[in-house]
Amino acid sequence: MMVLLLAGCDGRPPDVVTSPAPLTITVTSPAFGDGGDIPSRNTCDGQDVSPPLRFVELPSGTVELALLVEDPDAPRGTFVHWVAWGLDPGKAELGEGEVPAGAGKNDFGKRGYGGPCPPKGAQHRYVFTVFALSDRLELPPGASADDLKQAVSGRTLAEGRLIGRYARR
Repeated sequence: MMVLLLAGCDGRPPDVVTSPAPLTITVTSPAFGDGGDIPSRNTCDGQDVSPPLRFVELPSGTVELALLVEDPDAPRGTFVHWVAWGLDPGKAELGEGEVPAGAGKNDFGKRGYGGPCPPKGAQHRYVFTVFALSDRLELPPGASADDLKQAVSGRTLAEGRLIGRYARR
């Protein structure tokens, strides 16, 4: 928590204003480091299975985790690779290829994970964003990234990011 003291010029004691510091989750993967290369196994050039993910420093009161994976470097704008919710915060990890309880529709038009698949010769970034939520989400199967973003608004206690890179040769 950040505390800001505002000193008065009239001799009165300062006012104390508090504002919560943003909470962050540490998101890691044993398959690649932050800013590192995503293994081909986790892409369209391999088995196209989701990489393993770990989440630490979850705030108390976290009821559920949600996940969004986006490629901000896609030629036609941000491309969604995975929309998921219903992750158990008590588990603090998602195994390789593991399917969360809630799965939305990615921009490949399917539910679940769709791995990196940039144009040949291009390197793209893939942003894995994890949201710690104060309430359970009530989203329909196949919900979109926009649906997820709207649903987590006002319920997010903390969030964290892991960025991976992939280039097709």
